[in-house]
Amino acid sequence: MKTPPYLQSGDKVAIVCPAGYIKPDISQAYAMLESWGLEVVVAPSVSTQKNQFAGDDALRTADLQQALDDKEIKAIIAGRGGYGTVRIIDRLNFTKFKNNPKWLVGFSDITVLHSHIQRQFGIPTIHGQMAKSFLDASPASLLSLKKALFGKKSDLKYRFSGFPNRSGEAEAILVGGNLAILHSIIGSRSDIKYDNKILFIEDVGEAHYNIDRMLWTLKRAKKLDKLKGLIVGGFTDMRDSSASFGQSIEEIILDKVQEYDFPVAFGCPVGHIADNRTLILGQQIKLSVQKTKISIHYID
Repeated sequence: MKTPPYLQSGDKVAIVCPAGYIKPDISQAYAMLESWGLEVVVAPSVSTQKNQFAGDDALRTADLQQALDDKEIKAIIAGRGGYGTVRIIDRLNFTKFKNNPKWLVGFSDITVLHSHIQRQFGIPTIHGQMAKSFLDASPASLLSLKKALFGKKSDLKYRFSGFPNRSGEAEAILVGGNLAILHSIIGSRSDIKYDNKILFIEDVGEAHYNIDRMLWTLKRAKKLDKLKGLIVGGFTDMRDSSASFGQSIEEIILDKVQEYDFPVAFGCPVGHIADNRTLILGQQIKLSVQKTKISIHYID
């Protein structure tokens, strides 16, 4: 594992849109980053639209490639998610990034990049707020991102009593992200290795039956067999069928892992929510799950 250098005051960070276009003014996000002592470099894709994308595939590829290669750029923060990163992932050359890694930040569709980098290079990345989501982000979520970028202690502790957790402890590398994206890249060069890992999942706007189907795909593909632990983040704006599926999201998830004995933590404050706390994917963590108390501790 080759951890990217943590940021220092005066460092340059790039805002790039590898997927969907941005409609609102996000200068507030730039101001926040500048208040952290950072210099913000905004790529052309941030202010470009072609249909639902932030410019065509060639522009989005060129922007991200430039940010990956530029030694002066110390972190890359996605402008937003949406859809489109998978269309450019195989056009990118990660040679310079591999030799001089830098932090890559985002969630949702950016799971493609997180997973590809984990699978191919084992370099940690940050699952956290993007420039567009800065506009509605909780102060705690932005502080957690700042701490992660600057190398400050970023352990996550929370309480959840909305559904019974499965207690236990585990130590392993943290992987994962958006469930729909993880499902979509199975069998590709970007498919993460699940064995002996702690998996994090979250999603938004899906039907209950579709969550069930995606988890069955992971299960049948043997992705869940050798996990060390499971962390469940926000499953927001879920839709049940007119004839109800008959299980809550938590019940659907627990049903797929009932025969395993690893700890399962529900209610993690990470995902498509305002209080989207930061997780460092690709780093070794200790997961401790009690009845209502969960802690994620990063191991140096």
